[in-house]
Amino acid sequence: MPRKLEPDFRILFCVVALVLVGLVMVYSASGTVAGAKYGDTAYFLKRQLLWAGLGFAGLFAAMRFDYRRLQGLAPYLYISSVVLLFLVLIPGVGREVSGARRWLHVGGLTFQPSEFAKLALIIAFSHFLVKKENSGRLKDFVTGYVPVAVALGVCFVLILLQPDMGTSVIAALVVFFLFFISGIRFSFILGTFLVMLPFFYVAVVNVAYRRRRILSFLDPWADPSDTGFQIIQSFIAFGNGHAFGTGLGTGRQKNFFLPDAHTDFIFSIIGEEFGFAGCALIVLLFAVLVYLGFRAAMRAPEPFGMYLAAGITACVGLQAVVNFCVATGLLPTKGLPLPFISLGGSALVMWLVSAGILLNVSQYRT
Repeated sequence: MPRKLEPDFRILFCVVALVLVGLVMVYSASGTVAGAKYGDTAYFLKRQLLWAGLGFAGLFAAMRFDYRRLQGLAPYLYISSVVLLFLVLIPGVGREVSGARRWLHVGGLTFQPSEFAKLALIIAFSHFLVKKENSGRLKDFVTGYVPVAVALGVCFVLILLQPDMGTSVIAALVVFFLFFISGIRFSFILGTFLVMLPFFYVAVVNVAYRRRRILSFLDPWADPSDTGFQIIQSFIAFGNGHAFGTGLGTGRQKNFFLPDAHTDFIFSIIGEEFGFAGCALIVLLFAVLVYLGFRAAMRAPEPFGMYLAAGITACVGLQAVVNFCVATGLLPTKGLPLPFISLGGSALVMWLVSAGILLNVSQYRT
């Protein structure tokens, strides 16, 4: 029988530390832009504080909610995510910003369904895999793998149509990670990747802005005033920071030089104001969080808890690594914020609710 113990409060410590760093850096990175655009340097900080309050309420609620009860809700969460992802694509319903249709208005607040979908997919596929495993069909291609692969493909396409390739790829990779650890035949997974490669190639090469991102990633100095501008400004931010940074609030790149300084490229501002030491601390916090998350997964008393904790941990770790790599020029520019730190209301709430579920799983051990 599983034992219920205290949650792993080290996970909570890492999460709280990252959120606090995020609040400080959102204010530092956005103050100049917020002051010029809204006449209030704390405009974005106030919004982030509101979302953080909602998120921590969700975290503590999720920490007290027995994660095993999510199995019964899993199909409904999957259906809800599909409906929301479909609604956001409807003109007049979904909100369009800079050519992307990714947001819905809910009670005066803007909500991003793809953030909800990431968590819903982890819960849903954790349930689907347990169900297939219990029925003995997990390793059967037609009755085991194809249905779950199709279910993933529906959400993948809906997110891709927003368009949001970064989030769709992260969600797919996390689910494929769950497929891998569940014992699904590797040949099924590899075959799916090989089938998807031509479509992925077409989705990149035939879309002008994605093609330009790849070219600017390979040589940002070939077009330093346009496609290579953002990553070059990020390099300058890291270069200004040296070992210990210029000091909190003293960075220059956030002053209308580095686009998205308080969202996708907030790690660059951390590098400028706190240097290599500050970046290393952030990486360490994520590394510890990922270690503790996988530790909770391995100690879970049954497969659903293991898949759930592993999926949440993989999602946090993978998105953090991608954000780090984009900011440092190791990957092409993608619109993926840094978990718990970057500005983003619905994203912060969902990351904190996910952390609450992870804390709940950590309470139960065999």
